[in-house]
Amino acid sequence: WCSSPGKIKTNYFIVSLAFADLLVSVLVMPFGAIELVQDNWIYGEMFCLVRTSLDVLLTTASILHLCCISLDRYYAICCQPLVYRNKMTPLRIALMLGGCWVIPTFISFLPIMQGWNSIGIIDLVQQRQFNKVSNSTYCIFMVNKPYAITCSVVAFYIPFLLMVLAYYRIYITAREHARQIQILQRAGAPTDGRPHHPDQHSTHRMKTETKAAKTLCIIMGCFCLCWAPFFITNIVDPFINYTVPGQLWTAFLWLGYINSGLNPFLYAFLNKSFRRAFLIILCCGDERYRRPSILGQTVPCSTTTINGSTHVLR
Repeated sequence: WCSSPGKIKTNYFIVSLAFADLLVSVLVMPFGAIELVQDNWIYGEMFCLVRTSLDVLLTTASILHLCCISLDRYYAICCQPLVYRNKMTPLRIALMLGGCWVIPTFISFLPIMQGWNSIGIIDLVQQRQFNKVSNSTYCIFMVNKPYAITCSVVAFYIPFLLMVLAYYRIYITAREHARQIQILQRAGAPTDGRPHHPDQHSTHRMKTETKAAKTLCIIMGCFCLCWAPFFITNIVDPFINYTVPGQLWTAFLWLGYINSGLNPFLYAFLNKSFRRAFLIILCCGDERYRRPSILGQTVPCSTTTINGSTHVLR
């Protein structure tokens, strides 16, 4: 990204998302994998509650970050620079980042540690926690109807709706920009190399924004494929007397985990800023990975009259 105060603050979403996905991979997935391989939970009931709370908190935080990034891209690509600056102020960005981490606590640690999610189904939970035949114990997370609806709406359906609306508008804008690229090409304006005059500025920016829209569509597609099966099942299961097979639950849950694992790779291949942000986290702030695009050192930046957008994914 070109350097500007807005871009520097926007990169915080990317860094925070990378951190959330990293925590999912470090704090949640290994214990689930151990239980899956050993067919037994060996860490006790209290740590089961903690691990489950971390699971809900971190995966929800990851989803909310994706939602915030989509909203940021909407304002950046579809709106004038002044609108973007007015909407995505430093305070609002800070509040959005805080919300990505605070909101999940209200559907994770708070209700799970208090047992609110299992009110009315405690006997069923205890029954499924133990396998008398194999003498195995499992870290079972079952939810009653109120919790299933609340958790699914907050963690998936609202973010999903906002992401669909944002990406739809981005797609419409990108399609219009593609038409304008064709017009400039037919007029004989160069469309490659560094822009040096207004037509080249516009063409270069429009092509970059179109690439941004394609990037976001890929990310959105992976998000839906990974999380939709789990959250659909999460709402349906309590209303069909918890008859969804455990193997199917496990498959859908790990499909969701894959999304957190995919995000860094998707952004690494499709977004230079995320790649550098993730390397900074992994290398504990190693200066070698602190480039102008992530830390905001001055980099020449061209502007465009097409929506005036200067905040795009690259």
